Amino acid sequence: MPIITNLVIDEYGAFLGKHSGRLRVTKNREKLAEAPLMHLQQVLVTGEGVGISADAIGACCKAGVPLYFLDPRGRPYAALYSAGLTGTVLTRREQLLAYNDRRGLDLALAFARGKITNQAGFLAYAAKYRQETDPELHRELRWCADEVRDRLDDIRGLSGDTVDQARSQILAIEARAARKYWGALGLLAPETYGWPGRTGRGAQDPLNAALNYGYGILYGQVERALVLAGLDPYGGFVHTDRPGKPSLVCDLIEEFRQVVVDRTIVGMANKGTPLELDDQRLLTERSRRAIADRVLARLDASERYERKRLSLTGVIQSQARHIATFVRGDRAAYEPFVARW
Repeated sequence: MPIITNLVIDEYGAFLGKHSGRLRVTKNREKLAEAPLMHLQQVLVTGEGVGISADAIGACCKAGVPLYFLDPRGRPYAALYSAGLTGTVLTRREQLLAYNDRRGLDLALAFARGKITNQAGFLAYAAKYRQETDPELHRELRWCADEVRDRLDDIRGLSGDTVDQARSQILAIEARAARKYWGALGLLAPETYGWPGRTGRGAQDPLNAALNYGYGILYGQVERALVLAGLDPYGGFVHTDRPGKPSLVCDLIEEFRQVVVDRTIVGMANKGTPLELDDQRLLTERSRRAIADRVLARLDASERYERKRLSLTGVIQSQARHIATFVRGDRAAYEPFVARW
């Protein structure tokens, strides 16, 4: 049997318990899955009506295995990990102080550069594979990629001393890039899906629902990386403070949406993997399982990074550490992750 590194629990009525050095998922006394804790990287609970024993939670915390909970739309609503992971102080102090000086602005600009560069990179990547089969679409995608990339000049032209002085301009530039990007992504979607444009919360179409679900999985990876790096997930820079809003997660995730989720979901749609909604306009259990499997596999895939190859999960962790060392003054600059498309 293959070793389970990412345990996904998505069946109504399933129960997660601990047996020796393993986590076991059962339903009506039937064993659905079993994973040794020594190999496990995370537990992802995406189904409703799932029960978990206190012993299983304790074992995960001792082994450093986080548990993430997503609702049927892919919105994260809870995460469990060892309380000791939040015990660092120095990095968090510097993170909060950085908001009011040039460090905060530098981070905000870097996040925006990473997001826009990867948006353009994904469109150029998609165009490359259509040069022979659909030259007209190839040209359109290349043109859109260039239009998105042009927004980098706008980002470079911004000035100021704090992120508050430039936030509205950063968000406006990102919005212009996003309109072009999502319009181009619609050209890649099979016509049968009837792409309505990008919709976040409450999406009523399969593609947007799939993207949102994938982002929910990615969200957990980013939050864990920030916590392990000693950072406060709620102390962001581009995204404003709001009670209960993990602003720094929302900042860092922008560097990885296109690389991890957009590429995966568009690929699934074009390769005929069913992305289906039920009568409540929620993804079916089969679709949720397929998305989780593909996104987690993508996170395990290796990327060229800093003259070596790392899994994308490792890249996310490294980027979080770079934020921490930058705000502490141990790193001269923070550079966003840009994929080698």
